[in-house]
Amino acid sequence: MQISSRFTLAVHIFACIDVFKDDYKVTSDFLAGSTNVNPVVVRKILGQLKAAGLVEVARGSGGASIPKSLNEISFLDIYNAVECIENGELFRFHENPSADCPVGRNIHMVLDEKLIRVQRAMETELSSITLEDIIQDTRKLI
Repeated sequence: MQISSRFTLAVHIFACIDVFKDDYKVTSDFLAGSTNVNPVVVRKILGQLKAAGLVEVARGSGGASIPKSLNEISFLDIYNAVECIENGELFRFHENPSADCPVGRNIHMVLDEKLIRVQRAMETELSSITLEDIIQDTRKLI
């Protein structure tokens, strides 16, 4: 299992928006230059973040901004905005395990609760990291 690059791209986008907000119009083209990703992909991620209320995007070349305090936006907020997880479940179970097999017949009972615990642990950790943490670390390095 691997989380897509949309999550790390979104965090990169947030860092650019905050770091460059006073010096540049932070547009999708500008962000594409920093992320080295096609502006169409950047616009899609910005759209997802906007739909979640995490960024504001001015039409045309107005640029993107962050409408909330950085300490109010957690990694979990970003993850939920850009990652597509069906029914809020991180793990997708394989379809139709064999009811004729003793393992297949019982695999849900064996795994379901454990997978929920793993997902909760990941969500707890994602909740503990904010954009403020990332921006502070970024500013120390530039």
